[in-house]
Amino acid sequence: MTLNLKNPTANATGSLIGGLDRRSFLKTAGALGLAAPLGAFSANSLLAQTTAPAGELKKIKFATNATAICLAPVFVAQEHGIFKKYGLDVELVNFGASTEALLEAIATGKADGGIGMALRWLKALEQGFDVKITAGTHGGCSRLVALKSAGITTLSQLKGKTIGISDLASPGKNFFSILLHKEGIDPVADVEWRQYPGELLQLAAEKGEIHAIADGDPKAYFWLQDPKYIQVASNLDHGFENRVCCIVGLRGSLIRDDLPTATALTRALLEAQDWTVAKPEDAARAFLPNAPKDKSVEDLVGVLLAQTHNHNPTGADLRQEIALYAQELRDVQVFKNSTDPHEFADKVYADVLSA
Repeated sequence: MTLNLKNPTANATGSLIGGLDRRSFLKTAGALGLAAPLGAFSANSLLAQTTAPAGELKKIKFATNATAICLAPVFVAQEHGIFKKYGLDVELVNFGASTEALLEAIATGKADGGIGMALRWLKALEQGFDVKITAGTHGGCSRLVALKSAGITTLSQLKGKTIGISDLASPGKNFFSILLHKEGIDPVADVEWRQYPGELLQLAAEKGEIHAIADGDPKAYFWLQDPKYIQVASNLDHGFENRVCCIVGLRGSLIRDDLPTATALTRALLEAQDWTVAKPEDAARAFLPNAPKDKSVEDLVGVLLAQTHNHNPTGADLRQEIALYAQELRDVQVFKNSTDPHEFADKVYADVLSA
């Protein structure tokens, strides 16, 4: 098959699906960066518009960060009736990037669940919030970028250098600390992390106050559209190509007291991931009201295709990924030395899909 790189949608045809089940096709399409047209699926496809089941919908409050484009599938689930298909009436509550407030809201029942970055949530979960992880949603969205003029092209060149971050508990700081550690660089002693408000990170780099920036999409993705910048690393390289970035967390009491609703909510979110892989334009349009005003649907599709929305682990796969992160966070002194990675993963993960 010849791929049309300028129009990836044109590559996905009905003949390609022959011999593949729907989810396998979506996974393959996502891995190739393809966007399958909605018409490529049968009328009974789970991606088709569906009506809500008979009876009253279960009211749910779901916490999200409206500025994070990687969470666009949540808006797809709302806009295209996926939540209603699973019997849910979902109110989206924007908590921005305030992890502690978001997790506290879920743990105390002010929200029933949310999606956040694993490397921002896991440390908080180590401290005992009553929130359980039920699925991974995608990989990607953290980048380490530098001005070409800084002369930084590899991780090894960051020893003794200064990296700009938006906050000291940011996922970027945690992830790139892990990468530096794997490169033999002590992320505590050999690198200085300097905090700036997000909108001032580029200015700090241009003034020479920092040598690189660790931040997330969509900002970091769009910085790279400027030829002055290069990407030094991301959370989709250096062995992390198949690692989840963002995770679904539900309040523990919801899982204990109303497992069917926890299951329905998780399944709806996973179906929204499938929809995003097949129709990234829909996800981009759903997210557009929250995007920077100068960005188009096409711009946002570019960001989504740079992430791995076809990677949404559950079960043993997700437990293993959580355990790996816990070990790596312990290695870089973010987790306590006394935390057992596998026990931690077993504690914070809840299987709501095999019930």
